[in-house]
Amino acid sequence: MSNSKTTTTTKENIKNLEKKLGEILGLERAAQKAVDELISMKLIKSDLKDEAKDIQKEANSHEDKIQEAVSELSEDKDIKLDTQKVEETAKETEQKATKMMKTYLGEEPDTSEAIEFLCLAEGGEVTHYEVLSSISKNFDNKKLSTTVNSILKEEQDHLKRCLTMAKEAVSS
Repeated sequence: MSNSKTTTTTKENIKNLEKKLGEILGLERAAQKAVDELISMKLIKSDLKDEAKDIQKEANSHEDKIQEAVSELSEDKDIKLDTQKVEETAKETEQKATKMMKTYLGEEPDTSEAIEFLCLAEGGEVTHYEVLSSISKNFDNKKLSTTVNSILKEEQDHLKRCLTMAKEAVSS
C-alpha cells in the first residue's frame, strides 16, 4: 500500500478512517467474545452452536484482515494512520458492545434473546462496514476497498444466517 495515493488526504478523512476501523475492530472482538459467553451460559443450543462458532471463526478472520489493513495504512506515506487511535477506539467500542449485550440480555435471558442480540450485533457490523466502504472511497487504495467490500459481503451473509438462527430458535 505504500505506493497508493490519497485522493483527498484531509486530516478529517484520515480521522474518520481511524475511527471507523477502530469501531469495526471493537465490534469484531466483541462479537467473538459474545459467542463464547452465550455458549458458556448455555443460551446457544447445540443445534445452533456450530453455526454460531462458524460465524465467530469468520469474525476472527475479519479482525485479522482489518488489523493487517490498519498496519499497512499506518506505513502508507500519504495516510500515516495512527494505530494507537485505532486501538483506543477498538477497546472503547468493544467495552460498549459488551455492556450493550449485558443490558439487552438482562437478568434471565433465553435462547431467543441471545440469538436476537447476535442479529443486532451483525446488523451493527454491516452498518459499520457500509460506512467504511464509503469512507474508503476517499482514498485511492484498491486493497483497502477490496478488503472492506469482501468482508461486507460476508457480514451481510452473517446477518442472514443470524436471522435464520433466530427463527429456528423460536420454532424449536
